[in-house]
Amino acid sequence: MTQERRIIVTKTDLERIQRVIDLHSGGRNAVLSDMLDQELARAEVTTSEDVPPDVVTMNSTVVFEDEMGTRRAVTLCYPQDARSDEGRISVLAPIGSALLGLSVGQSIDWPFPGGRIRTLRIVSVPYQPEASGHFNL
Repeated sequence: MTQERRIIVTKTDLERIQRVIDLHSGGRNAVLSDMLDQELARAEVTTSEDVPPDVVTMNSTVVFEDEMGTRRAVTLCYPQDARSDEGRISVLAPIGSALLGLSVGQSIDWPFPGGRIRTLRIVSVPYQPEASGHFNL
C-alpha cells in the first residue's frame, strides 16, 4: 500500500485526528479511517513548534502532482470543514490521508476507490499553520 518513507505529524494533529478516526471507525468511512490509523501508527510525532515548515500538517495548503504530472493545490482539513469545490480536502479522503505528514519532494503510492493506485508527490507547502505561528487552528 505505501512505500517506506518518513511521515511527520504534530502531537496536536495526532490527538485531533485520532478523535476523528474514533468517530468514523464504524461508519461508511471505516476503511478510510483504518488506513489513516495505520499511517499514523508509524508516524514520527513532534511538537507543533518543531515540525519542519515543508511538512503537510492539518490546515496546510499543499501543491501536489500525480503520475500524469497534473498539479493541484488543496487545503488539508477535518471532515466537517471539507469543501472539495473550494479545494478543502478531508483528512479522511484518500488524497488527504495520502498527503498528511509528507514533506516537499516525497511521493506516495496510495490506493483509491475502484482499486486504482495513484502516485502523489509533494511539490510545495505554500502555507503551513505551524510555520506561520498559527498553533490553534
